[in-house]
Amino acid sequence: MNTGFTAIIADDEPLLRHHLDKSLAEVWPELDIVAKVADGEQALLAIEQSQPDIAFLDIRMPVLDGMSLAQKLNRLANPPLIVFVTAYDDYAIKAFEQNAADYLLKPISDARLQTTCERVKARLSQRGSDNSHVQMNSLLEQLQKLSAPQTPQYLQWIKATQGDDIHLIATSDVLYFKAEEKYLSVYAQQGLGEVQEYLIRTSLKELIGQLNPEQFWQVHRSSVVQVSKINKVNKDFAGRMFVYVGETKLPVSRASQSLFKGM
Repeated sequence: MNTGFTAIIADDEPLLRHHLDKSLAEVWPELDIVAKVADGEQALLAIEQSQPDIAFLDIRMPVLDGMSLAQKLNRLANPPLIVFVTAYDDYAIKAFEQNAADYLLKPISDARLQTTCERVKARLSQRGSDNSHVQMNSLLEQLQKLSAPQTPQYLQWIKATQGDDIHLIATSDVLYFKAEEKYLSVYAQQGLGEVQEYLIRTSLKELIGQLNPEQFWQVHRSSVVQVSKINKVNKDFAGRMFVYVGETKLPVSRASQSLFKGM
Protein backbone atom coordinates (compact mmCIF):
# COMPACT_ATOMS: atom_id res chain seq x y z
CA MET A 1 0.00 0.00 0.00
CA ASN A 2 1.34 3.41 -0.98
CA THR A 3 1.45 5.64 2.08
CA GLY A 4 3.15 8.56 0.28
CA PHE A 5 1.54 11.94 -0.21
CA THR A 6 0.37 13.39 -3.52
CA ALA A 7 0.51 16.92 -4.92
CA ILE A 8 -0.26 19.05 -7.94
CA ILE A 9 1.66 22.03 -9.33
CA ALA A 10 -0.28 24.92 -10.89
CA ASP A 11 1.71 27.69 -12.55
CA ASP A 12 1.42 29.37 -15.93
CA GLU A 13 5.21 29.41 -16.35
CA PRO A 14 6.35 26.09 -17.90
CA LEU A 15 9.94 26.50 -16.74
CA LEU A 16 8.87 27.12 -13.15
CA ARG A 17 6.58 24.07 -13.21
CA HIS A 18 9.48 21.95 -14.44
CA HIS A 19 11.93 23.45 -11.94
CA LEU A 20 9.57 22.95 -8.99
CA ASP A 21 8.80 19.38 -10.06
CA LYS A 22 12.50 18.56 -10.36
CA SER A 23 13.39 20.25 -7.06
CA LEU A 24 10.60 18.48 -5.19
CA ALA A 25 11.86 15.15 -6.50
CA GLU A 26 15.21 15.91 -4.88
CA VAL A 27 14.07 17.22 -1.49
CA TRP A 28 10.98 15.02 -1.13
CA PRO A 29 11.39 11.96 -3.39
CA GLU A 30 8.39 10.15 -1.84
CA LEU A 31 6.01 12.92 -2.93
CA ASP A 32 3.96 11.91 -5.97
CA ILE A 33 3.21 14.79 -8.35
CA VAL A 34 -0.07 13.69 -9.91
CA ALA A 35 -0.64 16.72 -12.14
CA LYS A 36 1.12 19.80 -13.52
CA VAL A 37 -1.24 22.42 -14.94
CA ALA A 38 -1.06 25.95 -16.33
CA ASP A 39 -4.12 27.71 -14.91
CA GLY A 40 -6.59 27.70 -12.06
CA GLU A 41 -9.44 25.94 -13.88
CA GLN A 42 -7.18 23.05 -14.87
CA ALA A 43 -5.96 22.90 -11.28
CA LEU A 44 -9.50 22.75 -9.91
CA LEU A 45 -10.38 19.90 -12.27
CA ALA A 46 -7.20 18.00 -11.39
CA ILE A 47 -7.83 18.44 -7.66
CA GLU A 48 -11.42 17.23 -7.94
CA GLN A 49 -10.26 14.18 -9.88
CA SER A 50 -7.14 13.16 -7.95
CA GLN A 51 -7.80 14.72 -4.51
CA PRO A 52 -4.12 15.47 -3.78
CA ASP A 53 -2.81 16.17 -0.31
CA ILE A 54 -0.96 19.33 -1.40
CA ALA A 55 -1.51 22.01 -4.04
CA PHE A 56 1.36 24.28 -5.07
CA LEU A 57 -0.50 27.29 -6.50
CA ASP A 58 0.87 30.32 -8.28
CA ILE A 59 -1.08 33.35 -7.04
CA ARG A 60 -1.22 35.02 -10.45
CA MET A 61 -2.58 32.61 -13.06
CA PRO A 62 -4.87 33.11 -16.06
CA VAL A 63 -8.55 32.08 -16.09
CA LEU A 64 -8.71 31.49 -12.32
CA ASP A 65 -6.01 32.96 -10.08
CA GLY A 66 -4.52 31.22 -7.08
CA MET A 67 -6.49 33.17 -4.46
CA SER A 68 -9.83 32.55 -6.18
CA LEU A 69 -8.97 28.89 -6.54
CA ALA A 70 -7.98 28.66 -2.87
CA GLN A 71 -11.37 30.08 -1.88
CA LYS A 72 -13.11 27.37 -3.89
CA LEU A 73 -10.89 24.65 -2.45
CA ASN A 74 -11.46 25.82 1.10
CA ARG A 75 -15.15 24.95 0.72
CA LEU A 76 -14.31 21.30 0.07
CA ALA A 77 -14.80 18.75 2.83
CA ASN A 78 -11.16 17.69 2.56
CA PRO A 79 -9.21 20.43 0.77
CA PRO A 80 -5.54 20.00 -0.10
CA LEU A 81 -2.94 21.83 1.92
CA ILE A 82 -2.10 24.92 -0.12
CA VAL A 83 1.38 26.27 -0.70
CA PHE A 84 1.31 29.58 -2.54
CA VAL A 85 4.02 30.33 -5.06
CA THR A 86 4.34 34.09 -5.17
CA ALA A 87 6.36 37.11 -6.17
CA TYR A 88 4.86 39.25 -3.37
CA ASP A 89 7.12 41.55 -1.38
CA ASP A 90 8.22 41.22 2.25
CA TYR A 91 5.12 42.96 3.57
CA ALA A 92 2.86 40.36 1.97
CA ILE A 93 5.08 37.54 3.18
CA LYS A 94 4.41 38.63 6.76
CA ALA A 95 0.75 37.92 6.12
CA PHE A 96 1.63 34.36 5.11
CA GLU A 97 3.82 33.84 8.15
CA GLN A 98 1.00 34.84 10.49
CA ASN A 99 -1.05 31.93 9.17
CA ALA A 100 -0.56 28.20 8.73
CA ALA A 101 -0.38 28.05 4.93
CA ASP A 102 3.14 28.22 3.58
CA TYR A 103 4.59 30.09 0.63
CA LEU A 104 7.45 29.90 -1.86
CA LEU A 105 8.92 33.15 -3.11
CA LYS A 106 10.03 33.30 -6.73
CA PRO A 107 12.74 32.51 -7.69
CA ILE A 108 12.49 29.39 -5.52
CA SER A 109 15.64 28.48 -3.62
CA ASP A 110 16.45 24.90 -2.64
CA ALA A 111 16.87 25.89 1.02
CA ARG A 112 13.46 27.57 1.14
CA LEU A 113 11.84 24.61 -0.59
CA GLN A 114 13.37 22.24 1.96
CA THR A 115 11.93 24.34 4.80
CA THR A 116 8.53 24.42 3.13
CA CYS A 117 8.49 20.65 2.69
CA GLU A 118 9.28 20.12 6.36
CA ARG A 119 6.49 22.49 7.38
CA VAL A 120 4.05 20.78 5.04
CA LYS A 121 4.94 17.33 6.39
CA ALA A 122 4.32 18.57 9.92
CA ARG A 123 0.97 20.04 8.91
CA LEU A 124 -0.08 16.86 7.14
CA SER A 125 0.73 14.79 10.21
CA GLN A 126 -1.68 16.97 12.21
CA ARG A 127 -4.53 16.72 9.73
CA GLY A 128 -7.92 16.37 11.34
CA SER A 129 -6.84 18.04 14.56
CA ASP A 130 -6.05 21.57 13.39
CA ASN A 131 -8.15 24.53 12.26
CA SER A 132 -7.02 24.63 8.64
CA HIS A 133 -10.24 26.15 7.29
CA VAL A 134 -10.17 29.04 9.75
CA GLN A 135 -6.48 29.69 9.14
CA MET A 136 -6.89 29.58 5.35
CA ASN A 137 -9.84 31.98 5.46
CA SER A 138 -7.74 34.38 7.53
CA LEU A 139 -4.90 34.11 5.02
CA LEU A 140 -7.18 34.73 2.04
CA GLU A 141 -8.63 37.82 3.70
CA GLN A 142 -5.12 39.20 4.22
CA LEU A 143 -4.15 38.46 0.61
CA GLN A 144 -7.25 40.14 -0.77
CA LYS A 145 -6.48 43.26 1.24
CA LEU A 146 -2.90 43.26 -0.04
CA SER A 147 -3.90 42.78 -3.67
CA ALA A 148 -6.74 45.32 -3.60
CA PRO A 149 -6.04 48.74 -5.12
CA GLN A 150 -4.73 51.05 -2.45
CA THR A 151 -6.31 54.46 -1.94
CA PRO A 152 -3.70 57.05 -2.98
CA GLN A 153 -2.55 59.49 -0.32
CA TYR A 154 -2.66 63.03 -1.71
CA LEU A 155 -1.33 66.25 -0.23
CA GLN A 156 -3.58 67.89 2.34
CA TRP A 157 -1.11 70.64 3.26
CA ILE A 158 1.62 72.46 1.38
CA LYS A 159 4.64 74.12 2.97
CA ALA A 160 5.33 77.41 1.22
CA THR A 161 7.22 80.62 1.86
CA GLN A 162 6.20 84.26 1.75
CA GLY A 163 9.19 86.49 2.26
CA ASP A 164 11.06 85.11 5.28
CA ASP A 165 8.00 83.35 6.68
CA ILE A 166 7.04 79.71 6.22
CA HIS A 167 3.34 78.88 5.90
CA LEU A 168 1.30 75.68 5.90
CA ILE A 169 -1.45 76.03 3.31
CA ALA A 170 -4.40 73.66 3.13
CA THR A 171 -4.83 72.38 -0.42
CA SER A 172 -8.54 73.18 -0.08
CA ASP A 173 -7.56 76.90 0.06
CA VAL A 174 -5.44 76.80 -3.10
CA LEU A 175 -6.84 78.56 -6.15
CA TYR A 176 -4.11 77.59 -8.59
CA PHE A 177 -0.41 76.89 -9.05
CA LYS A 178 1.66 78.68 -11.65
CA ALA A 179 5.16 77.78 -12.74
CA GLU A 180 7.48 80.74 -13.28
CA GLU A 181 11.03 80.58 -14.64
CA LYS A 182 12.79 79.44 -11.47
CA TYR A 183 10.03 78.77 -8.95
CA LEU A 184 6.44 77.67 -8.44
CA SER A 185 3.85 80.12 -7.17
CA VAL A 186 0.85 79.09 -5.08
CA TYR A 187 -2.16 81.37 -5.05
CA ALA A 188 -4.45 80.71 -2.08
CA GLN A 189 -7.38 82.35 -0.35
CA GLN A 190 -8.55 81.62 3.18
CA GLY A 191 -12.27 82.26 3.55
CA LEU A 192 -13.16 85.70 2.22
CA GLY A 193 -9.66 87.05 2.72
CA GLU A 194 -7.38 88.40 0.04
CA VAL A 195 -5.67 86.10 -2.43
CA GLN A 196 -2.10 85.52 -1.28
CA GLU A 197 0.90 84.42 -3.33
CA TYR A 198 3.41 81.97 -1.87
CA LEU A 199 6.44 80.17 -3.27
CA ILE A 200 7.29 76.48 -3.02
CA ARG A 201 10.51 74.65 -3.82
CA THR A 202 9.35 71.93 -6.17
CA SER A 203 8.63 71.60 -9.84
CA LEU A 204 5.12 71.53 -11.24
CA LYS A 205 5.80 68.05 -12.61
CA GLU A 206 6.71 66.72 -9.16
CA LEU A 207 3.76 68.45 -7.52
CA ILE A 208 1.10 67.11 -9.89
CA GLY A 209 1.72 63.52 -8.83
CA GLN A 210 0.94 64.48 -5.22
CA LEU A 211 -2.36 66.23 -5.96
CA ASN A 212 -5.78 64.59 -6.22
CA PRO A 213 -6.54 64.51 -9.97
CA GLU A 214 -10.26 64.90 -9.25
CA GLN A 215 -9.53 68.08 -7.31
CA PHE A 216 -6.76 69.67 -9.41
CA TRP A 217 -6.48 69.85 -13.20
CA GLN A 218 -3.44 70.83 -15.18
CA VAL A 219 -4.87 73.24 -17.74
CA HIS A 220 -1.55 74.33 -19.21
CA ARG A 221 2.07 73.24 -19.01
CA SER A 222 2.63 76.11 -16.58
CA SER A 223 -0.54 76.03 -14.47
CA VAL A 224 -2.74 73.76 -12.36
CA VAL A 225 -6.11 74.92 -11.05
CA GLN A 226 -8.44 73.68 -8.33
CA VAL A 227 -11.60 72.66 -10.18
CA SER A 228 -13.99 73.87 -7.49
CA LYS A 229 -12.44 77.37 -7.66
CA ILE A 230 -13.13 77.88 -11.38
CA ASN A 231 -15.70 80.65 -11.91
CA LYS A 232 -16.18 80.26 -15.65
CA VAL A 233 -14.65 78.96 -18.86
CA ASN A 234 -14.85 80.64 -22.26
CA LYS A 235 -13.26 80.86 -25.70
CA ASP A 236 -12.18 83.91 -27.65
CA PHE A 237 -12.81 84.57 -31.34
CA ALA A 238 -9.68 82.58 -32.26
CA GLY A 239 -10.89 79.48 -30.41
CA ARG A 240 -8.48 79.86 -27.50
CA MET A 241 -9.92 78.67 -24.20
CA PHE A 242 -9.48 80.37 -20.83
CA VAL A 243 -10.49 79.58 -17.26
CA TYR A 244 -11.28 82.24 -14.69
CA VAL A 245 -10.21 81.63 -11.11
CA GLY A 246 -11.25 84.57 -8.98
CA GLU A 247 -10.10 87.61 -10.92
CA THR A 248 -7.38 85.71 -12.75
CA LYS A 249 -7.63 84.58 -16.36
CA LEU A 250 -5.54 81.51 -17.24
CA PRO A 251 -5.03 79.99 -20.70
CA VAL A 252 -6.05 76.39 -21.38
CA SER A 253 -3.86 74.41 -23.76
CA ARG A 254 -5.50 72.59 -26.66
CA ALA A 255 -4.49 69.27 -25.11
CA SER A 256 -6.35 70.17 -21.90
CA GLN A 257 -9.54 71.49 -23.48
CA SER A 258 -11.08 68.01 -23.38
CA LEU A 259 -11.26 68.35 -19.58
CA PHE A 260 -14.04 70.88 -20.01
CA LYS A 261 -16.27 68.95 -22.39
CA GLY A 262 -19.81 68.99 -21.12
CA MET A 263 -19.25 72.02 -18.89
